[in-house]
Amino acid sequence: MTQISVTIPDGTVRAFERGVTGQQIAESISKELAKEVLAISVNGETWDLFRPIECDVVVKFYRWGDDEGKRTYWHSSAHLMAEAIEKIFPETKFGIGPPIENGFYYDLDLGDHSISNEDLIQIEKQMYELAKRDVPYRREVIPWKHAVEYFRKKGDQYKLELLDGLKDQQITFYHQGNFTDLCFGPHIPSTGKIKAIKLLNVAGAYWRGDEKNKMLQRIYGITFPSQKELDDHLLRLEEAKRRDHRKLGVELELFMLTPKVGSGLPIWLPKGTVLRDTLENFLREEQRKRGYLPVVTPHIGNIRLYKTSGHYPYFKDSQFAPIVVENEEYLLRPMNCPHHHQIYLAKPRSFRDLPLRLAEFGTVYRYEQSGELNGLTRLRSFTVDDAHMYVRQDQLRDELCDVIDLVQLVFRTLGFKDFGTRLSFRDPKDKGKFGGADELWEQAENDIREAAEQTELNYTVAIGEAAFYGPKIDFLVKDALHRTWQLGTVQVDYIMAERFNLEYTGSDGKKHRPVIIHRAPFGSLERFIGVLIEHYAGEFPLWLAPLQCVILPITDSQLDYAKKVCDDLVGLGVRAEIDDRNEKIGFKIREWEIKKVPYMLVVGKKESAGDNVSVRQHRKGDLGAVSREEFLRQVQKEITEKSHFIGDISNR
Repeated sequence: MTQISVTIPDGTVRAFERGVTGQQIAESISKELAKEVLAISVNGETWDLFRPIECDVVVKFYRWGDDEGKRTYWHSSAHLMAEAIEKIFPETKFGIGPPIENGFYYDLDLGDHSISNEDLIQIEKQMYELAKRDVPYRREVIPWKHAVEYFRKKGDQYKLELLDGLKDQQITFYHQGNFTDLCFGPHIPSTGKIKAIKLLNVAGAYWRGDEKNKMLQRIYGITFPSQKELDDHLLRLEEAKRRDHRKLGVELELFMLTPKVGSGLPIWLPKGTVLRDTLENFLREEQRKRGYLPVVTPHIGNIRLYKTSGHYPYFKDSQFAPIVVENEEYLLRPMNCPHHHQIYLAKPRSFRDLPLRLAEFGTVYRYEQSGELNGLTRLRSFTVDDAHMYVRQDQLRDELCDVIDLVQLVFRTLGFKDFGTRLSFRDPKDKGKFGGADELWEQAENDIREAAEQTELNYTVAIGEAAFYGPKIDFLVKDALHRTWQLGTVQVDYIMAERFNLEYTGSDGKKHRPVIIHRAPFGSLERFIGVLIEHYAGEFPLWLAPLQCVILPITDSQLDYAKKVCDDLVGLGVRAEIDDRNEKIGFKIREWEIKKVPYMLVVGKKESAGDNVSVRQHRKGDLGAVSREEFLRQVQKEITEKSHFIGDISNR
């Protein structure tokens, strides 16, 4: 047989017979790898381990600790769940069943039957039985018309609809046990690797996300290679419920969402507004130090503005309908950058004017389907900490590095210690989703990569995830529960300068195009705050807390002294108030502890006479008495230094 060359992860090139599988290559390396491997990367594409390899390749192996390993594992688990469901409910019609960030789901049409908690227990039990049989997942390439015939006989209109859009693609079936599904794969070797199973909940989901289609039932689940890992995950889920920003937002009186205003349109209450303002002021001060200029632009604009930028044609379906005024069409702005480009165009620009850095906390509007709205993390109205830098080519690298430094400073200050980056590039095979010439994209992607390497970012590359006008650096942040959130972003844009005819006069007297950097360390301010609430479990560090200190006089005789302490604190910029209710001191302490206020200052006869305060810190309890002046000094220092946590949040 003809041999092929296989480059394994350590860089060694080995010869194998044509048709060798990933499993066989793993076995040739080590028994441990062969036992643990779940999938293989073949020239950058994730494959099943049992798929024959027919040409020279570079391979990489995915185990459980790798993201692609987990995705393959959970994708296979979705098929296992579908097999169990089909065994219990033979008339089920199946939509799609992909892996997600934590687990998997499958969309189902069970006619008039609604899945109950008892059904989930029964399905879960059936999954365990099927997994124990340890049957292989098997891939089959099948002609399109045969696939249509198969699902037509089954009467599954959802698979037939999917096949209708796949006429020009290779069709693959995957089989395990008595179950067959239309699927691109990949899958793990066999069901026996699935050891611990939990079906979490059922939700409604419109077929293909379209409100005009039928509502299907979506079952969410998660699986692990061991029961301990599942138990740990379920504990984290319970902690996540306790930290849910929607619940804490109400309990701490931060924000509200009401149908009387509209779905996805948040109202900020006084305490939440203080929190929001504190974050904005922190970033404004950092921007001021770095030469940003503040601007304010309208929440609405002529539709021609967004047609020029491309936001309207590219994102038409995710925008609110145009508003017609005096025969002109206007849009609630979907993005701030077209407005900033008008500021750039307001007067002639010279090479000496650059870099020009324009910054705005600008509210934008997107039409999100009601089923996708989720507290502060998915809204129809949100504020972006937008800035656009107009730079010369020779300034671009330094500006990018400075922006990366700013984003990292924001995350460090807010206590996010674990974050990585993703370079999101254009898919060269699908250029229709992206505007601009090839050479501009190549230049922008090189700029992004070089800046990432210069600043020593730990990054991965995601093809096809770029913005329509340019590549970007997405910052992926892990919170206290080890969940990953995409928050800040930096984008390089050569396209908009052409679309808006942005120019500057160079030192050579000729006209040149500026390069535009789009940048948002927070991203959506609302989403960022939602993540912060859950990261801190509502227990904000002192500098961020909406109310930082509360003074608790034991009797009315100490009210005058309490007011003096409060006035001193407020005079230093500390957010403080007095609780002068006619309640016992123990009751007040318990209540303010629940409200997560960082400091309580108890003042009685002894403290008043000695010009002291008895300090209680949230979660730590009684710290003893200190002089009023000493506490003022300490609290001012803690706020100035922006200490991250009260204790170790990961152990709460």
